[in-house]
Amino acid sequence: MTASSHKSSLTALTLAAIGIVYGDIGTSPLYTMKEVFAKEHSLALNEPNIIGVVSLILWGLIVIISLKYVTLVLRADNRGEGGIMALTALALSSVTQKSRWYYPVMLLGMIGAGLFFGDGVITPAISVLSAIEGLEVATPAMKPYVIPITLTVLVALYMAQSHGTAGIGKYFGPIVLVWFITLAITGVINIVANPSILAAFNPLHAFSFLAHNGWYAFLALGAVVLAFTGAEALYADMGHFGRKSVRLAWFSIVFPALSLNYLGQGALLLSHPDAVSNPFFQQLGPWSVYPLVVLSTMATVIASQATISGAFSVTQQAIALGFLPRMRILHTSEREMGQIYIPFVNWCQLIAVVLAVVGFGSSSNLASAYGIAATATMLCTTFLTFFVIRFGWKYPIILCFFATGFFFIIDIALFSSTSLKIIHGGWFPLALSAVMVGIMLTWKTGRELVSQTMQKNLIPLNEFLQSLFISPPFRVEGTAVYFRAEGDGMPHAMLHNLMHNKVLHERIVFMTVYSKDIPRVMAEDRVKVEPLGDDCYQVTVYYGFKDERNIPAALTQCKAAGLEVDPMTTSFFVPRTTVIATVGAGMALWREALYIGMARNARDAADYFKIPTNRVIELGAQVEI
Repeated sequence: MTASSHKSSLTALTLAAIGIVYGDIGTSPLYTMKEVFAKEHSLALNEPNIIGVVSLILWGLIVIISLKYVTLVLRADNRGEGGIMALTALALSSVTQKSRWYYPVMLLGMIGAGLFFGDGVITPAISVLSAIEGLEVATPAMKPYVIPITLTVLVALYMAQSHGTAGIGKYFGPIVLVWFITLAITGVINIVANPSILAAFNPLHAFSFLAHNGWYAFLALGAVVLAFTGAEALYADMGHFGRKSVRLAWFSIVFPALSLNYLGQGALLLSHPDAVSNPFFQQLGPWSVYPLVVLSTMATVIASQATISGAFSVTQQAIALGFLPRMRILHTSEREMGQIYIPFVNWCQLIAVVLAVVGFGSSSNLASAYGIAATATMLCTTFLTFFVIRFGWKYPIILCFFATGFFFIIDIALFSSTSLKIIHGGWFPLALSAVMVGIMLTWKTGRELVSQTMQKNLIPLNEFLQSLFISPPFRVEGTAVYFRAEGDGMPHAMLHNLMHNKVLHERIVFMTVYSKDIPRVMAEDRVKVEPLGDDCYQVTVYYGFKDERNIPAALTQCKAAGLEVDPMTTSFFVPRTTVIATVGAGMALWREALYIGMARNARDAADYFKIPTNRVIELGAQVEI
């Protein structure tokens, strides 16, 4: 690649990153300053407080976003992939299964993923609602129509998900770039009108604000954190755009634009304190309200799209890591593997978003719910990062404590301030997170119980084959593929086939699918073939948590290892396990019932592994847990 083409590629990736990665944090100026000075915080609207709040936001962007996420956390990539699930997989591989930290780290990853889902519900609701609320600034007569218009926009957005973003995604970057340019320009105009706000660059004003306002400053801190929501998105989307473009977008466009706009809103409040009801839409006067509503609506829809896509991606990774049951996953682009659509997640999230908009009724009410999800996720990320740099990178313990301890103190302060709003709406994302953690924990535990029960009746594979071929049964033409779990014995499907049909195929393939704690497995490392004698083979297929499972494609790779499989004469014997709940051992009865319900409704294994339906034979077995 030439220097000019590399530069062009980096520019294109940076522009795309501006649209997808920074849409969430980029729409925070719509509501942050308004919420900080909301009446319930009882914060005096005077010059020291305004400068102090803006200083707190500016230095929060520097310390939390620039230092923690863009500088430190982006380094904790799992072979180029980021996000809470990739970080969890990296942390789990760092501590290993034998470590006493393995289960706590896994649970922490589940909690982080659950909070991400909760955050993914609040983001579209508060972003789009705050944009449409600009109509109230133009004319109070529009107030009754804000909720219906918001719901119309959101329902249209979720209904369009099945078509993917391949066609319109190329416009996301330019639109959000215009948004950031607008933020910067409006900010500069107000700064010029009242340049005294530039004193906010001095961090002493932030400390002075906290010291002089005490409890009221602590309450306001729960709203200041709204300026940092979206930090997880820039980490989660690193795999799509690369670390370099994400950092370049932040330091060249996003950070300057956000800083200028928050300074501008502060300058506006210094000159016109009456604009506190909605400082964003009053930055340029009445003439600008409608254009800002249109532009902010487009920006918030794009920010919501990034969150929805993130929910699909996290779900796909959670399924691959064994935290969730198999679901129907559709690819919406022939060129981009990352563009997927999961119908069940899409419609569940839409229902939750609609309930949030109708139930809370305004962006101010939703702000209470928003902060706690974001700060709790930040806290999980800090914990997981510690395990990665200590056990994975082998950094000295003092350095690890210093690097993450500094951010841990900040995260605790932010989380504590937002936790005060649990009864005012913060319970909503926490409840969503608790439900998701309960589902993931139940699925993971249920699978382990089924595996343990199967292990009790395990028949060693090699010993069985030796005894079987002393007096072999009649063998018919073709290849039979039997699925068996890692470390499992003789597949029950083969035992049932022998018992009922009393024949064997001329070639037997025992198939084990192994999910690794890395995003993708290289093609040359995908398949391992081990001859067992008598035309029997053990084939192990390796997938990363972002790889698409395709068993027929994997079988074609066996030819290089001396095993050629004709798909037209191959039968796939897929086990269909019926789980029965029992009182006593295992999980609580309601959790066992939940697991059984998920197992029954999980995506069909043959469909998940892309096996042709006319080549599949299902054989059932009952397992008690």
